[in-house]
Amino acid sequence: MTGRRADLRLLLALAATGALAACGPMSPERAGDICQERARAATGPTGELAIGTGTGGLKSKVEVGISSDFIQGRDPYEVYESCVRQKTGQGPIRPLNLG
Repeated sequence: MTGRRADLRLLLALAATGALAACGPMSPERAGDICQERARAATGPTGELAIGTGTGGLKSKVEVGISSDFIQGRDPYEVYESCVRQKTGQGPIRPLNLG
């Protein structure tokens, strides 16, 4: 019985360690990619329009997105800076490129 308890404790400790590791800061490169998209969304509404035809006939797709950062009027550069700091605990390693 004690062997099973020890195994269970070890398993729980490993699971807790894995969960805590997932909460840590991400790489600056990954944060830059994610935050650049968020900053781009803060510049205005985003969207996609697709029209095509296939064996099922005519197909269309319309998507429109408006970020809360855009609605609040936040500066995209500030959005980028604060996003990277939140995800990594440090400033961006590359400048924001909205082009």
